[in-house]
Amino acid sequence: MKDRKHGKVPRIFISSLGCPKNLADAEVMAGELAGAGWEVVSSEAEADAALVNTCAFLGSAVKESEAEIRRLLALKKAGRLRKVVIAGCLTERMKGALLEKFPGADAAVGPGSLRGIARAVEEGGLLLSPQAALEAPPLKLRLTAPHSAYLKVADGCDNRCAYCLIPSLRGPFRSKPLDHAVAEARALAESGAKEISLIAQDTTLYGADLYGKPALTRLLRKVSAIKGLRWIRVMYAYPERVTPELLRAMAGVENICRYLDLPLQHASDAVLKAMNRRSTEKGLRRTLASIRRLLPGAAIRTNFIVGFPGETERDFARLLRFVREERLDNVGVFKYSPEPGTSAAGFPGQVPDKVKTARMNELLAAQAAVVDVLNAGLVGKKFEVLMDSDRFGRTYRDAPEIDGTVEVSAGAVVKKPRPGDLVKVLMTSARGYQRKGRLI
Repeated sequence: MKDRKHGKVPRIFISSLGCPKNLADAEVMAGELAGAGWEVVSSEAEADAALVNTCAFLGSAVKESEAEIRRLLALKKAGRLRKVVIAGCLTERMKGALLEKFPGADAAVGPGSLRGIARAVEEGGLLLSPQAALEAPPLKLRLTAPHSAYLKVADGCDNRCAYCLIPSLRGPFRSKPLDHAVAEARALAESGAKEISLIAQDTTLYGADLYGKPALTRLLRKVSAIKGLRWIRVMYAYPERVTPELLRAMAGVENICRYLDLPLQHASDAVLKAMNRRSTEKGLRRTLASIRRLLPGAAIRTNFIVGFPGETERDFARLLRFVREERLDNVGVFKYSPEPGTSAAGFPGQVPDKVKTARMNELLAAQAAVVDVLNAGLVGKKFEVLMDSDRFGRTYRDAPEIDGTVEVSAGAVVKKPRPGDLVKVLMTSARGYQRKGRLI
């Protein structure tokens, strides 16, 4: 498609905010736009139009999304962009009010309308569609590094946690059919991906809606057989569905990373119940023990929420003790945010922000002490490292753009590694989530 006004192929810049699941959606939209004749460029300075794929999970994410929209609209007003299009969860959250708030935007597209993005960019307006069944996208343009990719295996969520907007933004849980997911994984490998991260709101529920029971183990077996894939990573695993069968399947295949991302959220039974989580402290400890027994060497990452309504000092003390005792490898800590439209926003016992901040800092300090102990066990060991640049890479313990990195020294004799290389490294130091090693 030619730009009749400028006599050239029109170019579009995509800014994707939020989680990897959002980035996977941005790749679908990039593919649709490329198929319609747009060239996707890496900078707004090169672009005729801009697309911002928004996140609206938390109030802070809404603020970040709105700031990016304003930034791009200012470029349009200055004549440096001809069009600005908004996509993603903020469109679903605000619907028609979004274009009223940002009248300079040319179009807004909801997460259920990814396939209509090219039409929206051309024709403008608001495009909201019901959340449809998932399938492998016929057009997809990678926006990650060539050697690392995301495979979105499901969308939506049925868990209905009291603090979470995802079901209202993304709809009910829907899995991508097994053959579609495997075909997409194969295409990613053929495009150069050595690492694939499987993502969904609840990856461990994958396939239950299509096949009557979870089918993640089946999916892992098929994906792990694809030629060229060296690392397969499981993200967003609901702890109660991390079964011995799943763990044995992961342990039995060399190219499945011994890594699990488990969104635990808390460790107090009272808070977990108020959150509408199925977990208990005893159950979480049992799951972690099972992972360590059946998947030796597994790296475990999680997130916790502090300051949930009704969280007492005793509840927080249980969480603090849990973090100190369980020695998790990577931990994110978030202050509870009362989001309009969630049941928890109206709960009594809202915790003052200064208390949330103090608890967050205390929990982060406790985790920092845990990391110091874990780091001591890494120094002097040999690891396979996937290079993200000619200087920095990651071990199997580190998910892309989420966890830690390793600064790799090649020395004077050894040829320097390139992005995408898998190299053997001797860990020489580890501080926090920044580690150093030298090529063997």
